[in-house]
Amino acid sequence: MKLQRYGTIACLALAATLGLSACGSDNNEPTSGASASGSAAAVDCGTGTVNAQGSSAQKNAMAEWIKAYQQKCAGTTINYEGTGSGAGIQAFIAGTADFAGSDSALKPEEQPQADAKCAGGKALNLPMVIGPVAVVYNAGSGVDNLQFKPATLAKIFAGKVTKWDDAAIKADNPTAKLPSAPIQAVHRSDESGTTDNFTKYLSKTAESDWTLGNAKAWKAPGGVGAAKSDGVASKVKSTVGTISYVEWSYAENSGLNKAKVQNGAGEWAELTAESAGKTIAGAKIEGQGDDLKLSIDYNTKEAGAYPIVLTTYEIVCSKGLAADKLKLVKGLLGYAASTEGQTSLTDLGYAPLPETVRTKVETAVKNLS
Repeated sequence: MKLQRYGTIACLALAATLGLSACGSDNNEPTSGASASGSAAAVDCGTGTVNAQGSSAQKNAMAEWIKAYQQKCAGTTINYEGTGSGAGIQAFIAGTADFAGSDSALKPEEQPQADAKCAGGKALNLPMVIGPVAVVYNAGSGVDNLQFKPATLAKIFAGKVTKWDDAAIKADNPTAKLPSAPIQAVHRSDESGTTDNFTKYLSKTAESDWTLGNAKAWKAPGGVGAAKSDGVASKVKSTVGTISYVEWSYAENSGLNKAKVQNGAGEWAELTAESAGKTIAGAKIEGQGDDLKLSIDYNTKEAGAYPIVLTTYEIVCSKGLAADKLKLVKGLLGYAASTEGQTSLTDLGYAPLPETVRTKVETAVKNLS
């Protein structure tokens, strides 16, 4: 499946902290008529209040969607808090979130708990946001254009490579002037789908060097934790000697150095819209029916593909949404899954869903009841 290429990333003008509780704007006329040729998408306008939380990776995307939806639909209050994927899923299970954002699909042990909140239905994993994950670093003045093999990254984050001039890093960067200084590996301190995806990448591409599997909670010893995506980006920017993983939009917004990563074809892949899109284009849907969980090939051999990408899912009930929430949840998520909603993210460091996936998500949202 082909991923449409998106434009140059603009500087993010959104607030660093997202706890939105907006109530419309001066331009509240619902827009009707939809086409891929540039006219506005038809929007199903609900009323009332929806509370959601979870992935901080998608908070800028959610802010854009909420703003656009409320411009089209008067009388709505939509709260989204970027509390992290783990917190979002727990809030959904506890019944305090009408839907949750998670950078990884529900795990087998989470699925029945989430299903229990959906009277007569199941909790769905609906991919909504594609966010490449950048390997970011601050090794000191003049140290840039670094590149890493998966095994080298695994050794760094497992605490086996601890200095910037280690032989493994030198082998990956033979012409770089590397300092003889300690490496401080930064990880998410909160439960995070970004961590789950990054550790899944390490476990799939460097199995002998990363033996800790994948999880939302960081398992490796050592290093230093930082809360949420903006906390990671801030820590790397302000601290010489650091290396970490963070969504592309945060790396761009903070002006961080981004490493090239060796892909399954043995190429040094730079993180660009096109290179990330090549990996997502090879993703397969492994869920059933309207459950659209994706399987990503981190060992992709596609020429030029950047292999570290994540999908943020909206976790939502297929059936059983409260009657006073249903129309608004369907309206917001329907707009997010529309061509207009997806292309609105192209300047924020996200990639639109491939069309073959987008149409399935759109249909799944229409089927919510």
